[in-house]
Amino acid sequence: MATVHTRKDVLKRLRRHRDDLRRLGVQRIGLFGSFGRDEPSAESDVDLLVEFLPGEKSFDNFMAVSFLLEEELERPVELVTRKALSPHIGPYILQNIEYVEVGD
Repeated sequence: MATVHTRKDVLKRLRRHRDDLRRLGVQRIGLFGSFGRDEPSAESDVDLLVEFLPGEKSFDNFMAVSFLLEEELERPVELVTRKALSPHIGPYILQNIEYVEVGD
């Protein structure tokens, strides 16, 4: 599989791996940053906000999601939770994020 180069590429791959993400307890995952704006450079990582189903958030699930996505997107992934967002830039991110629904 090739490295992702556009916002559309990332969203397509996230949708393709819905079942894998669901098994890891993900409710939804959102794209933001340079890929969210469709302005990535060759060095850009993929910024994603992950939200887990109730009772499914764990270190193991978080790391498994991160490893899965780095492998599938063939780019470094910056995975964050809503709680980890900066109070200064978090509201901007939440206004401009594009979610892929995963969980039930």
